[in-house]
Amino acid sequence: MKIPLSILKQYFLPQRLLSRFIGKVAHSKLALIKTPFIHYFHKHYHVNMQEALEPSLSAYPSFCDFFIRKLKPEARPVDAHLHHLVSPADGVISELGNIESTKLIQAKGVYFDLNNLFGQQSSIATAFTNGKFITIYLAPKDYHRVHMPLAGHLREMIYVPGKLFSVNTTSTQHIPQLFARNERVISIFETEAGPMALVLVGAMIVASINTRWAGQITPGAKRQISTHSYKNVFLRKGEEMGYFNLGSTVIVLFGDQSIAWESTLHVSSKLKMGEKIGIKGPSILLAH
Repeated sequence: MKIPLSILKQYFLPQRLLSRFIGKVAHSKLALIKTPFIHYFHKHYHVNMQEALEPSLSAYPSFCDFFIRKLKPEARPVDAHLHHLVSPADGVISELGNIESTKLIQAKGVYFDLNNLFGQQSSIATAFTNGKFITIYLAPKDYHRVHMPLAGHLREMIYVPGKLFSVNTTSTQHIPQLFARNERVISIFETEAGPMALVLVGAMIVASINTRWAGQITPGAKRQISTHSYKNVFLRKGEEMGYFNLGSTVIVLFGDQSIAWESTLHVSSKLKMGEKIGIKGPSILLAH
């Protein structure tokens, strides 16, 4: 397979330096910098500001504040059914389905490994062997806050340093083990459906990843895997758990026989945060 030039260039670009520079620009509060960026982005991506809690473009202190804008609660109603899972974000499904032993599909004919995704934390990976997964790509125009598919108690958070390859469709088709190579923040929750992992994957020009309980996680002060345990963090279904400063990908994982994805979902399905994407309970029981 011929590798596109856009992919080859990523191997040689100063990924981290470029991303941090973009981050500095995105956080600038100088009107000369932030105003043109906000207005261009709004027009180019047809951003619907009627959904935003703050609809005025001039009210945002920086481009980053505009990018991570909050929405009116009624703009993203959360499916309240007790047994339903909801989408954690606006975006498009890159892949979904079963975890075959420890293999997850990244793109057609391209796979990545569960142990690599979790930074070789084998005890955690074991909980998701033969489980279910869904990968959601957040395009630049999308709402970039990430919410809970189910209510859960946070048990562990793992920061795994890595590369910052782009995570668009072309990259997932041509960069092996992409999601297990990029910088990422993994949150492990205990839910009524068993363990649930939310993996926030960094990418080119993603300035940072933030969580509700620990603030900014990336860029990390130390470029090494770090693990943190928690006892008193509980988040309800639909409650915000974190956000990207510039967009990327979220991977949601569940254990074996714990949930079933909505049968109408497929690769390239568009999602809105809060809508039903699955149901708790073993697949075999859901057929009756």
